Amino acid sequence: MHTATSAAHLTHTPAAMHRVRLLVPGLALTGALAFASIQLGRIGWLQSNGISALTLAIVLGMVVGNTVYPRIGAAAGAGVTFSKANLLRLGIILYGLRLTFQDIGNVGWTGVAIDATVLCSTFGLACFLGTRVFGLDRKTAMLIGAGSSICGAAAVMAAEPVVRGRAEQVMVAVATVVVFGTLAIFLYPVLYHLVAQFRLFDLSPTAYGVFAGSTIHEVAQVVAAGRAVSEQAANTAVIAKMVRVMMLAPFLIILSAYLSRSSAKDADAIDGGDESKASPRGGIVIPWFALGFVAVAGLNSLALLPHAVVTQVIDIDTVLLAMAMAGLGLTTHVSAIRKAGIKPLALAAVLFVWLVCGGFAINAGITALLN
Repeated sequence: MHTATSAAHLTHTPAAMHRVRLLVPGLALTGALAFASIQLGRIGWLQSNGISALTLAIVLGMVVGNTVYPRIGAAAGAGVTFSKANLLRLGIILYGLRLTFQDIGNVGWTGVAIDATVLCSTFGLACFLGTRVFGLDRKTAMLIGAGSSICGAAAVMAAEPVVRGRAEQVMVAVATVVVFGTLAIFLYPVLYHLVAQFRLFDLSPTAYGVFAGSTIHEVAQVVAAGRAVSEQAANTAVIAKMVRVMMLAPFLIILSAYLSRSSAKDADAIDGGDESKASPRGGIVIPWFALGFVAVAGLNSLALLPHAVVTQVIDIDTVLLAMAMAGLGLTTHVSAIRKAGIKPLALAAVLFVWLVCGGFAINAGITALLN
């Protein structure tokens, strides 16, 4: 028995070591970009102009991603993917140490109502415009709508087993939400500073955070756009975004039920009209990192951890998030714009304008109504 266990351990260890060796080059690359971005982010001029380390990380990542990275992608790909997926989720979980349940309560039912309204209106607009105006197939329109309305590429991947989209449809949807979500990182802080400079609206950092969290595509992009303004804005933005991410599971359940019902009427929309194919059959992805974020924030609310420990972990968290942003930048290629085509990009552009303009109107209207 002992010999069998030892043999199993020996055969398992080389596989684990091989996995680690595969991750090292990519992790080293994202780590180097994260270190450079954090050091550059300490420059006074960049700080005064709202350019954070996370913003710099994605810029550096995009520069390297469109120049050097294609030649080393085969060796570094596994580690880069690990950075932008696993390290991002770990970073978001640890981000809870910056928050307490008292902070979460500040978003309240107003924030929940804003997130739900933005989600429903954006997805509905995507389905209508995608099929009626831009002539896209319903699956592509739904995948782009899911990415724009909830949490970017993660929502696209989660919706794929429900919508039963083909690989190229998923690729197009991911490309569009990455392009416009990345644009939001830079546009939103600029809009905030313009509003503050010309006093167009009374937009506090907290209100900006809710606006950013309820309308920007990816979690990482929300973090970067919030940090570019202030810590308060980033905290509120992440809370609003996590509430929106938590809506992913019920959204997929409702979408699955809708497609199952409509498949009998529209056999072309779901493969062969087979309702069993419309159902994910357990394929619904629960955003576990959102639950981890809430759990860590709850732990922080109890004030059990020493302040020095919390500060140290927050510094580590900044590195993890910067590595995730670098990974996102490395895999955002200019060629993705060409691959997406004109019509999907046009739909994503209209949805982006809606998220900025319509999302701001929703934020202002619901806040005035409920507060």
